[in-house]
Amino acid sequence: MVLEVAILNVIHGQELEFEKAFEQAQAIIENMQGYKSHQLQKCLENTNQYILLVNWETLEDHTINFRGSEQYQQWKKLLHHFYKPFPTVEHYTTVYNST
Repeated sequence: MVLEVAILNVIHGQELEFEKAFEQAQAIIENMQGYKSHQLQKCLENTNQYILLVNWETLEDHTINFRGSEQYQQWKKLLHHFYKPFPTVEHYTTVYNST
């Protein structure tokens, strides 16, 4: 399992519009090959900052299958104009899990 982590800095004043757009966009990733689950969380200290956590079966499911897909173009159209600066996306694998 691979965890995609993206810190999303949304343009101030566009948080509600972003959340509405994300509500639509999440259906895109939910139907992608290798998708397992996701969370979008909002920062309490910086209310225009979010963190997106997506669990994928493999790194390639995200970096090749999703990003190379036609569906990714829809994702970009819905969400990418909200970010400033554009987010850095990193991938993690579990070293230790308490459950």
